Order: sequence, then C-alpha cells, then structure tokens
Amino acid sequence: MDLFSLKGKTALVTGGNKGIGRGITEGLCMAGARVAIMASSDSVFSAAEEMRAKGYDVTGYQCNLANSDDIEGVFNKAVAGLGGKLDILFNNAGVQHRSKAEDFPLEKWDYVININLRSLFIMSQLAGRHMLANGSGKIINISSVLSLSGGLNVAAYTASKGAVAQLTKTLSNEWSAKGINVNAIAPGYTDTDLTSTLKSDENQIKVIGMRIPKGRWADPSDMMGAAIFLASKASDYVNGTVLFVDGGFTGR
Repeated sequence: MDLFSLKGKTALVTGGNKGIGRGITEGLCMAGARVAIMASSDSVFSAAEEMRAKGYDVTGYQCNLANSDDIEGVFNKAVAGLGGKLDILFNNAGVQHRSKAEDFPLEKWDYVININLRSLFIMSQLAGRHMLANGSGKIINISSVLSLSGGLNVAAYTASKGAVAQLTKTLSNEWSAKGINVNAIAPGYTDTDLTSTLKSDENQIKVIGMRIPKGRWADPSDMMGAAIFLASKASDYVNGTVLFVDGGFTGR
C-alpha cells in the first residue's frame, strides 16, 4: 500500500482545527504525514495539542485569513516549522453567511469571498512557488456540491465554491506539467458548524436526506479517504479533477 503512504511528507491544512479540515488532518496523519494547521481562531492550538495526544505530528498556527500580509507571514513560519519543505497543501478554510439574495449584506459578501476564495488563491500562489522550485507537490482545494447547484440563501458561498472548482482547473492547466497536481474535493452535506443552521431545521434535514442515496449526512471523517488519495502517489495522474464525496447527492 505504498501508493497511499504519506510517510516523510509534510502538509499544511487551513481550517484544520475543526470540521472537515480536522478530519482531513487526522487522515493525513494516519497515513504518516507531518502536518501544520492554520486557522483564524486560537482554538488551532488546542486542536493541535489534542491531535498530538493521539500520537499525530501536528503543529498549530493562528492566522487572519482575511489579511494577505498575515497569510504570507504565517505560511512562511509554518513551512519553516515543517523543515522548510511543503509537499501537500489543503485549502480547506471556509465561512458561510445565510441571507436572501435581495438582502445579502455586501460586507458579508466580501467576507465570504475573501476567506473562501481570495485567501485560497493566496495560499495556492505561495505553495505553488515553493512547489515549482522543488518540481513536485499536491494542492487540494475544498469546493462543494454547491459548485453544481445553487442552493438557497447562500449566494456568496455558492459563488465562492463554484469559483474554487474552476480555479482548481486553471491552476492544474498551468502547473501539472511542472510536477504539481491540483485537484479539489467537493463534499456533500456534512455535519459541521457551517451546516448547524440547516441541521436545526427538521424539515431541511428531511428534504436534504431524501436526496442522499447513501441515506445520511457525511461526517468529516468521510473525507479522509479522498484526502489521502489526492495527497498520495496514488493520484499522480489525477489532474484538475473535482471529486464529489457526497453520498451520491449529485447523481440523484
């Protein structure tokens, strides 16, 4: 199973302190990677400590992902902490705001786009420069099933995740021949803080549940397998792909 081994590899995961990002982080660690996690909240430190208690090699770095200067400084610090080598980048950090389109506050639009898309591009650019110099690397972005469907009352989130899917393809077009694989995971409805509002509405749970052939919402741990695959040698000829991990939702 060496194809899926990440022993000796280093990874950086944004938003790795909770939800899907934490599930991905633990999956990478299980496969043998050394991981740095970045998040805006200071909970990134306690999350890293909890994972180290499980025997995982994880270090936390707090970063204001809405500030491009802060991103570059913390990125450089994290890569230095990984020994100056970065093999894998997971752009996972994301935020949400729910509002009817006609009432959607522009400051909330900017906030969602800045975190979900702008910071992702900055991180990809920084990692891309590092990986291009080394001639290899894996960049995996987190998109969403809403990159195919519009959703309701989530205009900024849907716009950002659709853009992430397309940016993934663009970066793959530019960097694949230079040794960097750029792909994305598009999770389905997952039990995280971002979906807490939906999960508090029993009608929404029922309606969405009826659309999922698997018969349940995803758990963050359901993303581990796809994360390990796209980060490992097993996916060396997978480029510009958006892998839907949604329990069959988009095929319904």
